[in-house]
Amino acid sequence: MPSYTAPLREYRFLLKDVLDIERYSNLPGFSDAPMDLIDQVLEEGAKFCEGVLAPLNKVGDEHGCKRRDDGSVETPPGFKEAYKQFTDGGWSALSSDPNYGGQGMPHVVAMAWSEMCSSANMAFTMYPGLSHGAYAAIHHHGSDEQKQTYLPKLVSGEWTGTMNLTEPHCGTDLGMLRTKAIPQADGSYRITGQKIFISAGEHDLAPNIIHLVLARIEGAPQGTKGISLFIVPKFVLDKDGNPDTRNGVVCGKIEEKMGIHGNSTCVLNYDDATGYLVGVENKGLQGMFVMMNVARLGVGLQGLSQSEVAYQNGVAYAKDRLQGRSITGAKNPNGPADPIIVHPDIRRMLMDAKAFNEAARAFAFWTALYGDLLTNSPDEKVREKADDYMGLMTPVIKSYLTDKGYANATNCQQIFGGHGYIEEHGMSQFVRDARIAMIYEGANGIQALDLVGRKLGANGGRALFAFFKEIDEWCEANEADAELKSFTDALRSTKAQMQDGAMWLMQNGMSNFDNAGAASHDFLNLFGITALTYMWALQAKAALAAKKNGGAADPYYDTKLATGRYFLARMTPDAGAHLAKLKSGADPVMALSAEQF
Repeated sequence: MPSYTAPLREYRFLLKDVLDIERYSNLPGFSDAPMDLIDQVLEEGAKFCEGVLAPLNKVGDEHGCKRRDDGSVETPPGFKEAYKQFTDGGWSALSSDPNYGGQGMPHVVAMAWSEMCSSANMAFTMYPGLSHGAYAAIHHHGSDEQKQTYLPKLVSGEWTGTMNLTEPHCGTDLGMLRTKAIPQADGSYRITGQKIFISAGEHDLAPNIIHLVLARIEGAPQGTKGISLFIVPKFVLDKDGNPDTRNGVVCGKIEEKMGIHGNSTCVLNYDDATGYLVGVENKGLQGMFVMMNVARLGVGLQGLSQSEVAYQNGVAYAKDRLQGRSITGAKNPNGPADPIIVHPDIRRMLMDAKAFNEAARAFAFWTALYGDLLTNSPDEKVREKADDYMGLMTPVIKSYLTDKGYANATNCQQIFGGHGYIEEHGMSQFVRDARIAMIYEGANGIQALDLVGRKLGANGGRALFAFFKEIDEWCEANEADAELKSFTDALRSTKAQMQDGAMWLMQNGMSNFDNAGAASHDFLNLFGITALTYMWALQAKAALAAKKNGGAADPYYDTKLATGRYFLARMTPDAGAHLAKLKSGADPVMALSAEQF
C-alpha cells in the first residue's frame, strides 16, 4: 500500500528562509499570516492529506465514478465524506477573497496546501481545484450580482465549479466551437451543444455545480473573436438564490481514462440550458483564460506532486528491498543481500527525482509569490514585473514540471522492478495519473509555442530581459562567495545558453515560423533548466546562511546542498543539448513529406 508524508520541512525552508515571506507582512493577506500561523495551517493540512485523502487514492483508482441511468454520477466510496471534511475544515476558502467568505491567505501558502492534496489524492483534489478556477473567472469578470450570488458558495465549497471548453471536433482550436447561445427576453441565454473531457462535470459531492461554458451567441463572428462565456448552473436558482429547477445539462457518459479514475470526467450535453453571460459579449476567452492560467499553474503542481509521492515510495522500497550486493563490497554483510539503494543506478533515479522536486517546488512557490505581489503590492513597478513574470513563467511551469514529473514517476516505478508494474504497490497509479497533466489545460507542445510565439516578445521582451537581469544581478552580488561558486558558475552558464537560444529564435523564428515551432520544445526545456538552476542557487544561499546562524549541526542543510550539487553536475548539462537541438532549426524536423512517414 503506498504512503505519503507532507514535506513540511521543505515548505518552511522555502517560505521562511528562501522567499522570506515575512518581509511582506505589511501587505494584505501576509499581515494576517505570520510564519507560526502558516506552520499550524500546513501541519493541520498535512494531517488531513495523510490521514483522509491518501488512503482514498487507491480506492478512487479501483472504483472510479459510476454514471446512473438518470445521468447523475456517484463518486468513489469515501469521497463524499472526505469532501464534507474538506469544506467543514474551511480548506476550500484558504486563499479566497474575505469579501466572499475566504480566509485571504497568500497564494504561495495555498500552493503548499495544493501540492499536499494533489500528492495525497490527485483525482479528489481536482474537484475543489476546478471550483477555484470558476471562482477566479467570476471574481475577475462577473457582475456584482453574479459575484454575490455564486462566489460565497464556491468559496465555502458548498457548490463546485467546472470549466467547459473542449468539444468533440475541437480542443486547442477553440475558434471552431459550435455550442450556441440564444438570447432570451429576460436577459438569459439558451445554451445548446456538447462538451467533452469535463473534469468534475457531474458528481454527488455538492448540491449544485456551476459550469463556466464557452459558447457562440447567434450571429457572432466566427473564430475566437465571437466566443462568449456563460454561467450555466446544474440547478437554476430560485428568487432566494437556492437551487431550484434542474437545468438542461446532463452527463451523457463518463470518459474511460488511463488514470485519475476518481474524478468524473464527463461528456456534458446542453439542451436549451439556461445560461448567464459573464463579462462582455464575444470576449469570453478573456474570462476563461483567468481560469486556464489558474489551472495551468495547478497542473504544473500536479506534475510535481506525482513526482514527490512516487519518489517517497521509491525511497522506502529502495531502503527495504534486498537484492544483489554493492559493487564496492557488501553493505549488509549479515543479510542475504544489500538493499537496492546501494546501487548507483537506483541512486541516479532517486536523485533525479529529489533534485527536481526541491527545485520545482521552489520555482512554483517563487512564481506564486509574484502572483500575491501582483494582487497586493502598492508599487506599480512591482505589480508590472509580477504580471510579466506570471505570464512568462506559467507555460514553463505547466510544461516542464509535468514532463519531468511524469518521467520521475516512471523512474520511481522502475525502482520497484516487476513489483512496480503490478498494482499492489500503487506505483502504476502515480504514472497513470501523472500522464494527463502533460495533455490537459493546453498540451505541452502548445505551451511551448505560446512561450516562444507570444510570451518572449510581449512588451518588447520586457519580462524575459527582466529575468535575465535578475539572474545577472544575483550572480554579481554573490560572485565573491567561494561556497556558492559552483552554483554561480552553473547559473551564469545556463543563463548564457538560454539567452543564446532566445537570440537565435529572434533572428530565425520570424523569417521562418517553422524554426520557432521546431525549437519551441527545446527552448522551453532550456528555460526550465535555467529557472531550476536559479532556484538551486537561491536555496544554496539560504542553506549556507542557516548553517552559519546556528544550523551547522542540522543535517538538513548539508543534504540540501548535496542535492543541489547533484543537480548542477547531472541535470544542468542538459541545457547544452537543448541549445544544440534548438539551433538545428526546422530543416531536420520538416525534411520528410507527409507521404514519407
